[in-house]
Amino acid sequence: MSEHMQAAVLRGRGRLEVSAVPVPTLGRDDVLVAVDWCGVCGSDLHMVLDGWGARGGWGGHEWTGRIAAVGEDVTRWAEGDAVVGGPSVRCGQCRACRAGRPSLCEGRDTPGTGQEHGAFATYTRVGEGELLALPDGLDSRAAALTEPLTVALHGITQSGVVPGQRVLVLGAGPIGALSIAALRALGVDDVTCAEPGERRRALAAKVGATAVCHPDDLEVPSIAEPGRVVDGAVDVVLECSGHAAAMEAGVAQLIPGGTLVLVGAGMASPRFDPNRILLNELVVTGANCYDQDGFERALELLVAGALPVDDLIEPEGVGLDGLLDAMHGLAEGRLAGKVLVQP
Repeated sequence: MSEHMQAAVLRGRGRLEVSAVPVPTLGRDDVLVAVDWCGVCGSDLHMVLDGWGARGGWGGHEWTGRIAAVGEDVTRWAEGDAVVGGPSVRCGQCRACRAGRPSLCEGRDTPGTGQEHGAFATYTRVGEGELLALPDGLDSRAAALTEPLTVALHGITQSGVVPGQRVLVLGAGPIGALSIAALRALGVDDVTCAEPGERRRALAAKVGATAVCHPDDLEVPSIAEPGRVVDGAVDVVLECSGHAAAMEAGVAQLIPGGTLVLVGAGMASPRFDPNRILLNELVVTGANCYDQDGFERALELLVAGALPVDDLIEPEGVGLDGLLDAMHGLAEGRLAGKVLVQP
């Protein structure tokens, strides 16, 4: 194995450079994975295009690959094993971990505060407990949806939605589209999507939305009407765009007692009408990362063929040298589906 590999290194806001970097050195409990596919996440756009990330590192956390080497104490894996990137190991001891909510672990990192060394590279290094076996019969490309699907499933869990209820998904980017597909796979049959981009509206309909609209079509009562319920109000809103205006509009689309889940991260802060929340006893909550069993459930759905994978993924993968253009395409709405990088 060469001592160097290729990585898409962040050199500054909006600047990626494909560079030769050292292949990671393995600790006793580490595994080195040759990356097959790595999806581009909305958080990757924030790290690169919005300048959240630390310079000198490289992102990528939605990956599949094959084990290239293992640390001397690793017993669960062997060279050549096909694997899927899993969740970071949590402490297991804090109150949140003991309550089965690892996404709130007190030892978790804050994204963007440290230099990331992810899977936008030839190889990635992970602890032996931070990956899962690629199930038999599941294509490695399709399995690259596992991590973002767990994000979508966690948002659905946080909402408490059950079949028979109505849902509005705001934004049909990769997480919004996956949320729509997952809702339908879980038996929720009334799913509307509000999305400004024409291509993404078409994608939303293709993956299961029963109605689509432009966000401008949503009725938002004035602050003088905090108790008025709009026509077509829903039980649950999943806000997947990260835009402040969408978050604000989402509160106004709920029935009394309804739930807004903030799934998409954004730079601008919304201004909610507290009287609407108070008078209608609305629940506003967030969805950070995953359910405790999220990766297993995501893989089960993918293995079962419950999601329209070919519609959810852009038909052409890109190399590391095409990553920055793909990020701009996602941010601008030129690309609707999940972009997969093939390092």
